[in-house]
Amino acid sequence: MHRTTIRLNEHLLIEVKEYAVRRQLSLTAVIEEALRTHLARSSVSSAPKNRRVKIPTYGKGGTLPGVPSLDSYSELLDWMEKDVPLDRRRG
Repeated sequence: MHRTTIRLNEHLLIEVKEYAVRRQLSLTAVIEEALRTHLARSSVSSAPKNRRVKIPTYGKGGTLPGVPSLDSYSELLDWMEKDVPLDRRRG
């Protein structure tokens, strides 16, 4: 563990000390918890969301003739199971 000096706004310091007393924590514990929470939120919010995945194709590109759009999972699943008897298809 390292010691460090930080400068805080006087009103913020009073608020943090009161919070620590109410929760029976040290000032250090409150500051560490706040920093960990902030860092965890920052790493989650900076993670890419709804990334599009590019599926490699061969030949001229795109899917083979007769293959439905890859955007519709249900259509694609139906197409893949078109030769499977109804009683053996996935739910």
